[in-house]
Amino acid sequence: MTSTDSAAQPPAPTTGTAPATDSGTAPAKAPAKDPWDLPDVSGLVVGVLGGTGPQGKGLAYRLAKAGQKVIIGSRAADRAQAAADELGHGVEGADNAETARRSDVVIVAVPWDGHGKTLESLREELAGKLVVDCVNPLGFDKKGAYALKPEEGSAAEQAAALLPDSRVAAAFHHLSAVLLMDQEIAEIDTDVMVLGEERADVEIVQALAGRIPGMRGVFAGRLRNAHQVESLVANLISVNRRYKAHAGLRVTDV
Repeated sequence: MTSTDSAAQPPAPTTGTAPATDSGTAPAKAPAKDPWDLPDVSGLVVGVLGGTGPQGKGLAYRLAKAGQKVIIGSRAADRAQAAADELGHGVEGADNAETARRSDVVIVAVPWDGHGKTLESLREELAGKLVVDCVNPLGFDKKGAYALKPEEGSAAEQAAALLPDSRVAAAFHHLSAVLLMDQEIAEIDTDVMVLGEERADVEIVQALAGRIPGMRGVFAGRLRNAHQVESLVANLISVNRRYKAHAGLRVTDV
């Protein structure tokens, strides 16, 4: 797969000439790939671990409403099915293991304190899957929310360490669960920062974000940059509390 980071490729030589063609002229360079030329993901099954929680449930609702096949997972299958019945739009419910097995892409939206144990228990079911981590490691005290830094560097990097046979990306951190679940709101006016190691995987996640009206997925670096993206949620919580809002992000000039 093509790397998302051009710096990872060997530098082009600064001396010498390009090989000539039979006509004696240098071959034309291939046009650069359009970064907004994203794959068709409409046929993918998306599983949401933690799909009965506010963020996971809201994402499941928006993706299913956009026409995506969605399965929400929980430790208890009956709880997942009850949440699926509430959402409608063809959403199914299952326990976490079955959700992981049946899905092409799995979004991790579990609480931070159960993040590591949940993923470790699903290592086999998640093998070969694209796993999209949207968990924000946060603490709370009388001063408000603050970022925690996991030993691995971020929740996404913890996921990558626990799931060596999966392809891990990170996205959907900065979304308001209130807005996602509000059926009166037709569009979610926000950008989604997407991080990952492989360009093809990042583009799948960008395309999934783009299926939700008003939303756009923007490449934001490799997983080593996930900590500051996860941490920014603490700042957004402060914004929301001060201004009684449900703030998101927009990236300008792209």
